[in-house]
Formats: sequence, C-alpha cells, structure tokens
Amino acid sequence: MSIKTPRILIVTPEITYLPSGMGNFTQRMSAKAGGLADVSASLVSSLFELGADVHVALPNYRRMFQNDVFNLHEKELRKYHEILPGNRIHLAEDRIFYYRKQVYSGQFDESLKIALVFQREVINHIVPHVNPDLIHCNDWMTGLIPGMARRRGIKSLFTVHNIHTTRVGLPQIEDIGIDAAEFWGNLYYDGLPNNYEHARGQMPVDLLTSGIFAAHFINTVSPRFLWEVVQGWHNMVPPSVRAELRHKYYAQCAKGILNAPDPSYDPAIDEALPINYSSYDVTDGKKACKKALQKALQLIENPDAPIFIWPSRLDPAQKGPQLLAEILPQLIADYQHLDLQVAIIANGPYQQVFHELVRKNGYDHSVAVVDFDENLSRLAYAGGDFMLMPSLFEPCGLPQMVAPIYGTLPVVHATGGLYDTITQIEPQNGIGNGFPFNHYDGTGLRWAIDQAMAFHRQPKEIKQANISRIMRESKQRFNHEEVAEQYIAMYEEMLARPLVDHDVSNNTME
Repeated sequence: MSIKTPRILIVTPEITYLPSGMGNFTQRMSAKAGGLADVSASLVSSLFELGADVHVALPNYRRMFQNDVFNLHEKELRKYHEILPGNRIHLAEDRIFYYRKQVYSGQFDESLKIALVFQREVINHIVPHVNPDLIHCNDWMTGLIPGMARRRGIKSLFTVHNIHTTRVGLPQIEDIGIDAAEFWGNLYYDGLPNNYEHARGQMPVDLLTSGIFAAHFINTVSPRFLWEVVQGWHNMVPPSVRAELRHKYYAQCAKGILNAPDPSYDPAIDEALPINYSSYDVTDGKKACKKALQKALQLIENPDAPIFIWPSRLDPAQKGPQLLAEILPQLIADYQHLDLQVAIIANGPYQQVFHELVRKNGYDHSVAVVDFDENLSRLAYAGGDFMLMPSLFEPCGLPQMVAPIYGTLPVVHATGGLYDTITQIEPQNGIGNGFPFNHYDGTGLRWAIDQAMAFHRQPKEIKQANISRIMRESKQRFNHEEVAEQYIAMYEEMLARPLVDHDVSNNTME
C-alpha cells in the first residue's frame, strides 16, 4: 500500500477463514451467516499477503471454532486457549459468545445484546491494544464504533451490507459497559438532542445510521444500490439511512463495491456434483448434472428440457416470488412441448403458495418445491439452464454471480447488484451474460424468460460458445481478489485524506 505500513483493524461479527500465517488455529476459526463472512475473509487474506499490518476483531465463538471443545480433556483445553493467536487476531471475550451454535440469534433482544457486548470489547479492549490507523466496521452490529473512532481521532470505514437497523437507548448501551458519554455527540438519534442528558433520557440511538453518520467513509455492496438509495427509489430504506447515505455520497465519501461468492462455488472442484466440469467440457458436465438434478427432484428426465432454478429465499417483500407464481401456469402451458421445468430449492413465506400451485395444477413432474439444502442447491446451479432472481431490490446478491460460473444464465430484475452484474446476452455478438428486465411485474419477468427461451433455441454451437465464454468471464470477474483490490484502493484514499478532528452532532460531515 502506498502509505507506509498502516495498521488496519477489521471489525466483523463473522468470517469464514483466516490466513494460516496469522496463527495455528486460523483455518478452524469459521463463523458464517452470509456474504459478510466471505468478504471479510478475502479482504484479510489479501491484506495479509500484501504485507499490510492487518488485524481482525471478532467474537470468540469457541463452540463454532472448535466443535468438539466440550470433549477435550483439561490439558487439551488449556492447549486450545494457548494456541489462539494473539498478535493479529483479537477475540472479543464474553460468555455470550462461547457456546453459540450460530452467529445471529432469531431473538431481537438477544441479537442486540450480542452486538452491544461485541462492541464493548472492541471499544474498551481491542482498539486500545491495537492502536489502529483505520478501523473497518460492518453493518449495524458495529454501528457505535465509528462514533468512538471519530472522537479518538481514528479514521473509520463503515460498510453497509444490508439496510436493516435497530434502535437502542443510551442507558442500555452504558449498562452493557460502553462509556457512550465519551462520544455521544457522534451518534445518530431519533430526533435532535439538546444535550447529553436529553439524549440519554429521550432519544434512542439508531445503530446503522450512526455508523454511516460518524464514519469518515462508507460503502455499500453495489454501486447501483447506493445510487438507487440516494435517488430515493426504495421505500423500505429508513429515511435516516437514506439521508446520511446522501450526505456521504455528495461529499464524495461513499462508494459501491460488489461482494463475490465463496471460491468453493466452482464446478471444476465442487464436491456436491456427480461430475466436475469447466468451460472446456461444460456440455457433458451440465448434461450429467441435469440428469442427477431431475432424478433428485423427481422431474421428467429429459436432457433437453430447459430448467429454471430458484435459489433465493421465498421472500415476497424483496425477492419477488409472487411474480413467478403469477405467471407460472401460463408459462408451463406455453412451453409444455419442451418440458420446461422449475426447481425451487428455497425456504420462505411463499413456499406454501408454490406447493399449492403444484398440487392444484398437477405439476409434480414439472415444478419441484423443496427446502433449501446446500448440496442440492449446488447441484441445481450445475444442472439448471437458467436462474431466476426477480428481486424488487438487491443490495448486492450472490446467486446471480454463482450461476454463470456454473454455466447457468441469470434472469433478473435490473436493480442494485443485479443491475451491476448482469447484462443482456447477444449470442451472435458474443457479449452479455443473462436476461435482465426493467419493469417489476409478472409481465416483465415473463418477457425475460421468453428471451432466455429464445437463447435456448439457438444452435448448439452458439449456445455452447456463449456459455463457455460466460463461465470464463465470470470466474475472472466475480472473485475475492477483485473485491479486495477495490477495498485496498479505498483504504489508501482514506489514509491520504486529512483527518477532521472534531465532534459532530447530527449535521452533515466531511
């Protein structure tokens, strides 16, 4: 990096792996709930390999890090504690983390307490020990830390992975052991406080907005989603989040950086597939995987049947399953002569609607609706022809990046990360990688599916050439090395800027 040996502290509640050079236990320190874990892992690894002074703060999920910790003898248990690395990896210590089976809780009160305890340990112990030049925080679970960092003269980056937020009073923050009085003026409240006592008594702190508000720089996980929020496109974005993102955007302190899928999503190495394949033997590989998928889901075993897969949760508020349900009967009828099939491998509120459509219309061998299963989902990416993702909004999205790596072409609503990653395929010209549509309704989705079916009817040599091209381009574009390079460039830009050393109080910064 251009600035001499900056010390960077990445604060994340989840991670998939850490570089082996950072300690003996790193390859077993995995706690994942979503894409944040993969991005954190790739970023830390890239920084470490470049020789940066990178540090990581995460909760000490003992049970997840060492699944058989409860079976260890006392001597082995002591050794377990001894081999946890201490110079680059900084574990937040509290019993609330030790025996967890998963990163997040389904209970709001428990999730909030976990987030506050994590931030307490980072603020009170890890930051003073590490003394970083830059702190990189992620989502509302770290939303208090940029306020503290600004008060102490430390630059901070805040990454918005999701637009979910929560609110909490200063008394609850302080009761957990965080001295919020130190930096209360750098937090964002539901209202304009007159002073600390007024804020403490009557004004809840908005955690996500506080992170955006106080950070010196922010990023979302796609350029397009940032622009859409700034333009006021999505009603579900809290007004405070939109306002603070706008302030950062127009102050040129905001960017969008896409996530990337886990590197294990690769048909050449994926152990969930009956046969591995690459862009060079994609036709034979996908044929074998399609046969296995049809057999597993009890679909008509036809190697030429077009299969549309649905890998995302069945959430009508965001993912658009109602659009597919609306057009499904006519779609099946119109392409019955080709044995068009739909494989839904996902959970969510709309699953029962699809079960009822299958039962009512006798689609047992044309439409499969099953609970999410990791191995079956991977088989669907390999055995499918097209992937459906008609999201109303999408901060980033990963299935639309995974699918083309497997040679399965995405059908998407052109929004957020879907807009940034999928462009209309032109098979004769050898450009594009999928089928985006602009109008968010059943008609728009049906138009895009018809475009996909037109591609399906192309001569085999044209289809194969385009699918092979798309697979190669996707592996080159959708990977963690590309993501890490963009974050590193943003760190350099931040570190080169002068530090504004003052408190803020619900006014535009920078």
